[in-house]
Amino acid sequence: MSDIAIKASEPLTLRAQLTEDWLAVVIGLLVFGAALVSISGTDILGWAVTTSVYTDLTRALGPFAKSYAWLGGGGALIATYASLLIVLSAGVATLGADVRKFAVAFTAVFAIAYASWIVGSYAYVAAVTPAEQQKFGIDWSLKLTNEGGFIVALLSGIVIANFFPRFAEWLKEAIRPELYIKIAIVILGATVAVTAAGRLNLASSLLLRGAAAIVEAYLIYWAVIYYVARKWFGFSREWSVPLASGISICGVAASIATGGAIRARPAVPILVSSLVVVFAVVEVLILPFLAQTFLWQEPLVAGAWIGLAIKTDGAAVAGGGITESLIMAKSAAEGIKYQPGWILATTTTVKIFIDIFIGIWAFILGYIWTNHIDKGPDRAKPREIWQRFPKFILGFILVFAVSLWLAIGSTPDVAKALPAAAGEANVFRVIFFVLTFFSIGVLSDFRKLWQQGFGKLAAVYFVSLFGFVIWVGLLISWLFFSGFKPPLAS
Repeated sequence: MSDIAIKASEPLTLRAQLTEDWLAVVIGLLVFGAALVSISGTDILGWAVTTSVYTDLTRALGPFAKSYAWLGGGGALIATYASLLIVLSAGVATLGADVRKFAVAFTAVFAIAYASWIVGSYAYVAAVTPAEQQKFGIDWSLKLTNEGGFIVALLSGIVIANFFPRFAEWLKEAIRPELYIKIAIVILGATVAVTAAGRLNLASSLLLRGAAAIVEAYLIYWAVIYYVARKWFGFSREWSVPLASGISICGVAASIATGGAIRARPAVPILVSSLVVVFAVVEVLILPFLAQTFLWQEPLVAGAWIGLAIKTDGAAVAGGGITESLIMAKSAAEGIKYQPGWILATTTTVKIFIDIFIGIWAFILGYIWTNHIDKGPDRAKPREIWQRFPKFILGFILVFAVSLWLAIGSTPDVAKALPAAAGEANVFRVIFFVLTFFSIGVLSDFRKLWQQGFGKLAAVYFVSLFGFVIWVGLLISWLFFSGFKPPLAS
């Protein structure tokens, strides 16, 4: 084969092999690996931008590490944007995207999303305790913590989707919520490991309880929702299976995986997935505040509940972050200061087990469908478990395992330096969360969904979610997690 032929075929092979999941693993590991370099004393990510609560906008931004203070807030922001643009552009090129369109659209997406994050850090939005209000010389605040910026980003996206549809369409190439949240979850493995290392007994207990809760919840969820769709609303099996999976398991990924497993028409899981995104938006705007109001004394119940109730990885994990901030703020006002990370870790653990469950459940449904309902030559095979398994979970597990080993199995100096390295990686996790929220908002064109006749589908979702799933999820979360509290901050 000639050199020209080889060069021409290489991109095609790469595109065929590198999926969005694997791309998320690669980018997540790249961020994690770069952050770990700081343990050796060489800081190569310290320029990443961070945002503090502020009243003076000129003091809002700054680089993560003091050694990069010379960059200033503006320089750190530009450096962060440029690095993300380069890495993500290279990444989406392997997926076959138009790199030029992506780069232009991503510039706007990053600008609006990060501006939303800055707005969310304004003291009148983010200051929580009376001491913080006094520090900034203000008499009141919304007390959303700076993670209220997630909600601002979500609302910004919704406004664009519903009032500026042409602009939303122009942004489409860079609106990739699934990619952004998968990268964030891979990076999150380091933070979860550092948190778990301090209390291994509690962490292992949460892990076992999370697994048990998932099995119990979804064996109940799926059957009931399938029955509701079939018997109450008269949907065919082709529609009822992706609906039940999307509402009960994990939204978009589950709808697509099980829709493919039963050989449904491509339009079916796509329409269900669109509906999942819309309801996830509604849940993120409501459930964290309900958790703060009614579950602040049972913070891990709240974290598990968010993971069981919100049906996309992006909305659920980011919703867990908002819930943690709100509950910790209310607890702090009551004189109780928990160690950060445990509520979010509980939400993430629940979602990880849900994602693992997707491939197995898709194979079970596919086997039943192709062997007993719609018999044909195209039978479900065990390898579909791997094909439909969300590969980014492997990245999370690897980052978690390496971080946990460094925290408890390495030298004291390395263990001492690890939290700072994880914190540095966490800067990018937060940014990918913000990009996820904004992207979800841009995809939430309520008018378009209404025009497509989603009324009956939405009715199934509404009845199942608010009439059953949320409350059963709350009950199961309470049964498995009540009485367990995050460690107190020292």
